[in-house]
Amino acid sequence: MKRYAQIIQLKPEYEAEYIRYHAAVWRSVQDTLAACNIRNYSIFLRDSILFAYFEYHGHDYEAYMELMSADPETQRWWRIMDPMQTPVPGTDPDAKWAQLREVFHVDGPPLGPYVVG
Repeated sequence: MKRYAQIIQLKPEYEAEYIRYHAAVWRSVQDTLAACNIRNYSIFLRDSILFAYFEYHGHDYEAYMELMSADPETQRWWRIMDPMQTPVPGTDPDAKWAQLREVFHVDGPPLGPYVVG
């Protein structure tokens, strides 16, 4: 499993519409995410910046992203979402969302006792 984090700017005038769409993401889009081995997908919003986090549970990420990109319902969803968003500065010219580099992760509590003082 590999964790992914991404950011993109949400155009402020679309905030309510974006939230409304994501309160009822189409089942077909959710099914495509699942078929592409995407799990634990979340999108957070702060000050017009969208932060997405998901976990990929497959072995060929690029192939599954191509499969997702070829799905007609996902393409239709993106045609609605794309005008609401704009890439942040420094985003790869071939991408919409900027990839974030993971610099820390911990699963569960530390293995040893806490020491205070």
